[in-house]
Amino acid sequence: MMTRRFFIWTLQPRSALALACFSLIGLIAAVSFSRQPTTIHVRIAEDGGFMPDSIKAHVGEPLRLRLISDDVEHTFALGQSPVRPVTFKPGEPVNITLSFDKPGTYTFYTTTPSSLNFWRMRGVIEVSGDGEAQAADIPLYVHLGLELDKEHESDEEHVELANQPSAERGAVFVNQIPATMLTSDYYVLHSPMETFDELRGEPALQMLSDLVVWDVVAYVWAQHTTSAALIAGEKLYQVNCAACHGENGAGDGQFADEMKAIAEKNNDEHGIQAPTDFTDAEHLLEAKPAILQGLLLRGGMGTGMPMWGTIFTDEETWDLVAFLYSFQFKYQGVHQ
Repeated sequence: MMTRRFFIWTLQPRSALALACFSLIGLIAAVSFSRQPTTIHVRIAEDGGFMPDSIKAHVGEPLRLRLISDDVEHTFALGQSPVRPVTFKPGEPVNITLSFDKPGTYTFYTTTPSSLNFWRMRGVIEVSGDGEAQAADIPLYVHLGLELDKEHESDEEHVELANQPSAERGAVFVNQIPATMLTSDYYVLHSPMETFDELRGEPALQMLSDLVVWDVVAYVWAQHTTSAALIAGEKLYQVNCAACHGENGAGDGQFADEMKAIAEKNNDEHGIQAPTDFTDAEHLLEAKPAILQGLLLRGGMGTGMPMWGTIFTDEETWDLVAFLYSFQFKYQGVHQ
């Protein structure tokens, strides 16, 4: 009996030590595993895009990602975030760490035009934590009850301008411009063409030629943006839009021919369309700013125009809208 008791007594501390060792090893493994980055493999859109494209994170806890390209150079960018895009090449994985201070759904995407459908390369990071995720604001076009596709259609005659309207030349007539035209409420709901028609009816401007009145319209539009906003809008455009619409807005980006061919072959107004030519006066001068911003937010509904509502901030969409009008109006000399 004594021997049996001694045997049991001698095993107990050894078992406890073994259990403690296994627990410590398990804890170390768990901590080590928790510190391992989440690996994201990336391929062109036609071969899968981001994999995985859905990731979970927690407020206040670092999210470590390892980005691996399986084919060509790609970019990882995080929408509505100050995080700068990260570029990575095949055979050169990149590790990054993200941190979130509030819960919500964050969209990541690429800015590298690796193929025609590169804009489809998107994923989400679901961030949980204390507090409520900020509810998305109702888009302006929804609040105003605007029908984006219907409103963007026009029955006006084709607009042709011999010279590009100049805000600097139009500034000469600032005292003849109705004060309402310089309010933001007016700007978002009126196209340049509508503004031209209203100015054409102003008694003080009736003696002016059409070209001079267009200069006045350019001045009105210049009052609703700034140099900083135009610079920011141009950067957004070159990074995210030029691949289709062209660096100079002429609808001649690197994928334009391919999109035109698809559009002609399918002959479907709801399918892929040729990129819009922003240098065509008819398109922009008949478009309300609220409609352009709405199309940016919502996208082109299958036309190949991406939805930017979860990527651009509200301010960024307005900066981009302001820049688009600069394809028609000269703002030099007005903004310092």
